[in-house]
Amino acid sequence: MKKELLSLGLVGLLCLSSGISVSAADYGVAGCGFGSLIFKENKGGQQVLAATTNGTSGSQTFGITTGTLGCATDGLVQKEKVQEVFVSLNFNSLEAEMAQGKGEKLEALSGLLGCSTNGTAQLGEYTKSNFDVLYTQETTPSSLLSAVKDGIRKDAALSKSCKI
Repeated sequence: MKKELLSLGLVGLLCLSSGISVSAADYGVAGCGFGSLIFKENKGGQQVLAATTNGTSGSQTFGITTGTLGCATDGLVQKEKVQEVFVSLNFNSLEAEMAQGKGEKLEALSGLLGCSTNGTAQLGEYTKSNFDVLYTQETTPSSLLSAVKDGIRKDAALSKSCKI
């Protein structure tokens, strides 16, 4: 696994150093990140590989945060759309992590919601204690994101720690 990640990192660095230009329109449904640089075709199988690469390498969160790896910070990729896509792609993982109040995907979502380090812990506590309200049989990725944002707005500590 470490060897694969090292290989992916080297390929990513090679792509970045070669001056490849990627705009927001150049990636498929898996989004920006190393995966979009390696797997360019917007076909199902290629996008699954791209999403897996983005998820296992953490490159998508890094790219969104820094505006690199094909991720734009200039309004081409709207913050809300990135949040929606992230929740949709990680819906099942988020369910388990929100129930526990911690986890890699929950931390990434916290970052996308503009939460500070302290806010990440607070968001984990919030999702754990409100899990039954956040996840019902009717919960969809969109309704989950909406419920989490509403919770942040209504919670005094979270609203100060997260800039949604």
